[in-house]
Amino acid sequence: MGFSMDILIISVSALVASCLTFFSGFGLGTILTPVFALFFPVSVAIAMTAVVHLANNLFKIGLVGRDAHWPTVIRFALPAGLAAIIGASLLARISALLPWASYEWLGRTHDITPVKVLIGGVITIFALLELSPSFARLAFPARWLVAGGLLSGFFGGLSGNQGALRSAFLIKLGLSKESYVGTGAVCTVVVDVVRIAVYGLTLPAALESVRSSQSGELMLVAIVSAFLGSYFGKRLLKQVTLRTVELMVAAMMIAIGIGLGFGLL
Repeated sequence: MGFSMDILIISVSALVASCLTFFSGFGLGTILTPVFALFFPVSVAIAMTAVVHLANNLFKIGLVGRDAHWPTVIRFALPAGLAAIIGASLLARISALLPWASYEWLGRTHDITPVKVLIGGVITIFALLELSPSFARLAFPARWLVAGGLLSGFFGGLSGNQGALRSAFLIKLGLSKESYVGTGAVCTVVVDVVRIAVYGLTLPAALESVRSSQSGELMLVAIVSAFLGSYFGKRLLKQVTLRTVELMVAAMMIAIGIGLGFGLL
């Protein structure tokens, strides 16, 4: 696969995922991680996605950050940042484990590794939760914000899948659509900054790969595409049914989770 095809795949994936995640609060990391994993090891893909995710949410804050509900940000984002340290550190330990099995299919060798099975399982579980009518009806009162921050931050640090839980705790607070998006973006930036710092300390190989020339070009393409997705997402913000977008992202998450778990991605 040529480098130009790599750029095309990543740019389209980042643009579409960013547009979707503008409404749902999750999706960009979920979709971009396995796309990067086509070209890099999973731990490197997660680190690269974290950089794109952070840049995109900083841009999103520029668009809707003034609408953030700061009391909610403080109660949710601070515990999330602390829990992200634990999740990111666990990722480093699991990434060092050897593959459980390997097999040949369609002329390629596919490895079933602990980190792929774990990340694929996490993605699939969150997707099934999003498709569950019972989960959609859950209403977490404000007193659960700290617990929600801890859960969201831990899984954010571990796999980048912080948004599904964050959405479940924030969407029930009665925030306006604009305030919900702005609050989610600020909380996400806190977790992204923390986990990138931990990745830099615990995944030196991943950090070195992120700094490489080809990785840098691919990340730059993904960042610009994600910016465009967020820009178009803001223009469509008042015209979209939030639940419809969540279900679309959940369906993609299931396919990606299964692909990772079986070593196809």
